[in-house]
Amino acid sequence: MSSLPLEKLRRIAGAPNVLTGVDCSPYVLEGRTPEAVVFPGSKDDVVAILGLAAEAGIAVTPSGGGTKLGIGTPPERLGLVLGLKRMCRIIEHEPGDLTTTAEAGIPLAALQGELAKRGQWLSLDPPWAERATLGGILASNASGPRRHLYGTARDLLIGLTVVMADGSLVRGGGKVVKNVAGYDLPKLFIGSFGTLGVIVEATVKLRPRPDVDRLVVARFHHLKDAGGAARAITGSDLVPSALELLDGEALRAAGAGEGGAGLLIGVDGIAEQVDWQCAEVSRLLAPLGLVAARVLDGPARDEVWRARGALGHQAFGDVAAVMKWGVLPSQLAEVLEQGGAIAQRNGLRAAMVAHAGVGIASAVLSGGGADINAVVAALNEWRAMVVGAGGHALIEWAPLAVKERVEVWDAPGPSARIMKALKEKLDPRGILNPGRFVGGI
Repeated sequence: MSSLPLEKLRRIAGAPNVLTGVDCSPYVLEGRTPEAVVFPGSKDDVVAILGLAAEAGIAVTPSGGGTKLGIGTPPERLGLVLGLKRMCRIIEHEPGDLTTTAEAGIPLAALQGELAKRGQWLSLDPPWAERATLGGILASNASGPRRHLYGTARDLLIGLTVVMADGSLVRGGGKVVKNVAGYDLPKLFIGSFGTLGVIVEATVKLRPRPDVDRLVVARFHHLKDAGGAARAITGSDLVPSALELLDGEALRAAGAGEGGAGLLIGVDGIAEQVDWQCAEVSRLLAPLGLVAARVLDGPARDEVWRARGALGHQAFGDVAAVMKWGVLPSQLAEVLEQGGAIAQRNGLRAAMVAHAGVGIASAVLSGGGADINAVVAALNEWRAMVVGAGGHALIEWAPLAVKERVEVWDAPGPSARIMKALKEKLDPRGILNPGRFVGGI
C-alpha cells in the first residue's frame, strides 16, 4: 500500500469516504481487488485525487452506479476505484431552454424525477435507471429502446466538464442548444469508458414529457415474420418511439408472451396521435403474420420495459454470457435465427432482443451447468457469424474464466491507431482504466 497516498486521499475526500481492505470487496472487478475506493464530494476533489494518482502512477477506474463495469477486458491493474455517487446534485435547470446541468453521479431515475416536476425529461432509457448515473451513461454511451426515435447520449449532450488524467479541469461545449462554435470536443468522451478523462458535470438537452405513452405488444409465430413486420413499420407513416424485436425466449423473459417471436412498439405523444398509431399497428401487421396485439399502459407497460431492460441479467436463472451485436437492420431477423441455432448446437439456450430500427442486438446465453467449452464455442461462433455479415460484436458480460478465452472486443481496425494516439496524448502515463478498451487502450 506504500504507493497509495491514503492520508492525502482522506484529507481530500474525508476519512469515511476512503475504503480499504475488506471494505473494498463490493468493488472487486474481474477477480481483482482495488487498493482503495474513494468517493469525492466535488469536482475539486476529483482534480486533487487524479493529481495524486498521476504523480504516483496509480491506475484509476472511474465508477458511477456500476451497471457497465462488466464491459471491458480484465484490468491489467486495479489501484484506485473512483466512485462518483456523492456527486449527485442538479446544478441548474432551465425549463424555458429545455436544458439541465447536473453532476455526473446523479442516478438517472433521480434526475428524471426532478425534471418531471416541470413536465420535462431526459429522453434516455437505459436499463437500471435507479443505479445508472448520468456520467456513467455518457461514458458508456448507454441507451435503451427509445433510442429508435430520440437517439443516444451523443445526440443530447450540449456541454461537459471533465477532469483529465493529470488532474486538470477541462470544459467543452456550452449551456444552450445553439452552441456550435469550435470543435465538438465533449463528444470525444462519450463512449470512452473513462479511458480519456473523468466526467464530473454535463449539460444535456431535455424534452417535454409526452401526454400519453403506450406500448403495443405484437406477437408472431416466427421470427422472420416479426422481422418483416418491423421493416414494414419503419417504412410506414408510423413514428414509434421504440421498436424492439424479440425471439421467443426474450418474449417469455419480458413477460410479453410465450413462444414464437414478437415486437415491442412504443408509441408516445398527444392522445389522438397515439390512438391512431396503436390502431394502425394492428391494421398494418394483420396481413404479415400477426397472431395477436395488445396495448399496455401504466404499470403493465412499465413492467414489460423493465423486464426487457433486465434481460441481460434475468433472462435465465443461470446467465453464462451476454454479447452485443451490431448489424444492418435488414439482417437482424436472420442473424437472430442463426444465433439461436448456434446456441442449440452447443447445448445452450439463448434469448435475443434487438433495436430493430438501428441493428443493435443483445444475445444472452444460458449456462445450464454446461461445460465452459460450450459457452466459449458459442461466443466464438456468434462473433464469426456477425463479423462475417459485416457487423461487430462485443462481450457485454461474462465471467473471468470466459473472458480469458474469448476476446471482449473485435480485432481493432485502422481507427485503433488514432484511438491510441489520443490516449497517449490525453493520458500519457496510462492511468485511466488501463488496458480495458479496444486494442488494449
